[in-house]
Amino acid sequence: MKAEDTNLERTAIIKGDLKFTNYGQIIRSNLFKKLIKTFVKELEVKKSHLIETLEPFKNGKGGFEESKFIDFIYLLNINTLEEIIASGYFNIKSDYKEYSPLILGFLEGFYNYWRNIQRFMIKTDAYSNDENIKRSKAHSLASNNDAFKKMVLDLYRNVHFSITGKSFNIYRQLPSGAQVAFLTDKFNFSQESKSKNESLYQVPYVWEAIFEPPVIFYTQSSKRDGVFPVKDKRILQKFYLDCDEWFAVPIKVGRLLSIVYVQKEYLALGAGLFNLFELASPEEFTKKKPDSVVFFGLDQSFFEEDEMLGFVAREDGVYYGLIPNHSEIDYFGYMKKMVLTLHNIIQIEKEALPVHGAFAKIRVGGKKSANVMLIGDSGAGKSETLEAINKLPKELACDFDILIDDMGSLHINEDGKLMAVGTEIGAFVRLDDLQPGYAYSTMDRSIFMNPNIVNARVIVPQMSYEEIAKSTRVDVVFYINNYEEISDAFPSIELFDDLDTAYSVFSEGKRMAKGTTGEVGMTTTYFANPFGAVQLKDQHEKIAKQTFKKMEETGVKIGMIRTQLGIPGFEQDGPFLAAQALIKFIDELN
Repeated sequence: MKAEDTNLERTAIIKGDLKFTNYGQIIRSNLFKKLIKTFVKELEVKKSHLIETLEPFKNGKGGFEESKFIDFIYLLNINTLEEIIASGYFNIKSDYKEYSPLILGFLEGFYNYWRNIQRFMIKTDAYSNDENIKRSKAHSLASNNDAFKKMVLDLYRNVHFSITGKSFNIYRQLPSGAQVAFLTDKFNFSQESKSKNESLYQVPYVWEAIFEPPVIFYTQSSKRDGVFPVKDKRILQKFYLDCDEWFAVPIKVGRLLSIVYVQKEYLALGAGLFNLFELASPEEFTKKKPDSVVFFGLDQSFFEEDEMLGFVAREDGVYYGLIPNHSEIDYFGYMKKMVLTLHNIIQIEKEALPVHGAFAKIRVGGKKSANVMLIGDSGAGKSETLEAINKLPKELACDFDILIDDMGSLHINEDGKLMAVGTEIGAFVRLDDLQPGYAYSTMDRSIFMNPNIVNARVIVPQMSYEEIAKSTRVDVVFYINNYEEISDAFPSIELFDDLDTAYSVFSEGKRMAKGTTGEVGMTTTYFANPFGAVQLKDQHEKIAKQTFKKMEETGVKIGMIRTQLGIPGFEQDGPFLAAQALIKFIDELN
């Protein structure tokens, strides 16, 4: 794996402390100069005919003088192309009819290039716990981004008019500003909360985020692979975080506190955390040590060969997840997987059972309800089955509250009851497996990842933190079977007659992989959970057997539900039939 594989020209950071009032703030900025350079390099790689646009701006050695070209763009904002050519100020030998199509093509290409880059506005502003002051600071940042967006649009339209001499017939208010804006600050940490790496506390911490929908990010990878090995090694004093290159995102993963340090080229993945997890407040993360810490985008030289997709280490009572700077891991699934792997390892240490599944309170007919846990690996049909309940006939009067979307933990309370606690306030789901139109109905608050390719994903907030972080009684536990077609021999829902059979099915973790990870075809994953359970299998197995025994003793029903999601042609009908069967099952419960 070579460092040059990583694309370092895909993230633009805009200064959020500027109030944009004139075009010179954009055209004369270092960011604009950098963007011109990288766009020209892209044209050279593609051997685009638009390179001819730059001939008048080359020096005697054939090198492109971007400063002279930027002067040309500045003048185009106030003068027509014909006037500039006639002035002879630039060495444009072509006449207007020859040169105008070239510069117009360059303008359109450059504008689209800008809009396809991941764009972030960042403002360093002192945190205040006064809610009115916080609102004021957020409104100020949003206003700056609005002014910047308007300035970019107006600049594009001015230059377009100067080239063509024509105004637009249709004005499209395309998203041209920052997709996400962050308020950051540097905080004073108590000595008890700090680790041995002092650079972690010089990094700006994000304390507020503002999204400009629709938020669409394109990453260099679209699926995750492998398992993070757990290493017995000390790592904290072996690297340094540059405060100009890294940002810290403090989050609450269920009841645990986690700090995710993100290298700036992966800010799109860091932004996804805000839709998936609850943001922790400075009052929380400056006073105590975090339960876990993630570093996303460390230099590859820090990693051994078997660690190139990331690894886990424990030092001074804190678990750390470390992930290298490489194009293969530029996928939100890796960030989520590392955060949840650390959560699960900590739960196992606490003798709770981590579960990879969805958990919901499902109501039928306004009279009956059950708290149902659906356990299965990625692509099995957990979220899809619950979402399919929304498509059932309204006269059934079905609805549900999602309490866990993908990962949680099971524990036994003081009364001997099986209880569940969640981790995420949002969902990270495949677009293809959602009911048609669902993702677009949530466009105003969703983050879309790679919507034009296989395994396109959407991150959408769904639940309140208060709901997912509390303990909720579990009534039914189903294993999600996505590979067997429903028949007389294989009904939609099947309850297990004995505990050994049930444990065997859950432990094997069998599924038909849909390409959401690096696996394809029939696979098995221990307890359908590559997030920590595999790494600590012996400890996990002891907890799992105790939990299953307690389920049997307390009357928790254990079974299997067949979604058929892994069978071609059943992508929509499979979860719908499973949802029908699930509602009927709950209705018939005593």
